[in-house]
Amino acid sequence: MRVEALMTKDVKTCSPQETLNSAAQILWDESVGCVPVVDGNSQVVGIVTDRDLCMAAYLQGRSLRGIHVSSLVANNVVSCSPEDTIAAAENLMRDRTVRRLPVIDGGGHLVGLLSLNDIAREAARQRTNGKKGVGDAEVGETLSALCDAHFAKRAAATSSLE
Repeated sequence: MRVEALMTKDVKTCSPQETLNSAAQILWDESVGCVPVVDGNSQVVGIVTDRDLCMAAYLQGRSLRGIHVSSLVANNVVSCSPEDTIAAAENLMRDRTVRRLPVIDGGGHLVGLLSLNDIAREAARQRTNGKKGVGDAEVGETLSALCDAHFAKRAAATSSLE
């Protein structure tokens, strides 16, 4: 199965010039965990997660209205193509420890978003219908890898404080 079959196609975005308050509004209105950040040419320049928003407000001690999206955007966006297989996308998620991937076309434009939740829902649907393709085991392995990486980073940060 290819990414284009599971990705969310109507993705709300924000620009680097907007405030985090605007990004938070999109997260709330769309009930999503991230917002892709695109430039004027619809090219992805970053991604802002709900956690990013919380940590920015906490660490900077400022209102989300006073922080621009550009202050959070990293230049190393991990993305995939609509033609990639779900297995390849899961491998990328595991390797780069991300739960969501912007889906980029050949011209570098955002065409969708694929999340680990999308993959998990498809695995459950296939299990219910007696089909095989996206397996529970692969979803579990991906989630486990993400959790292991999170705890490893946290442990390293804690030990460096000692």
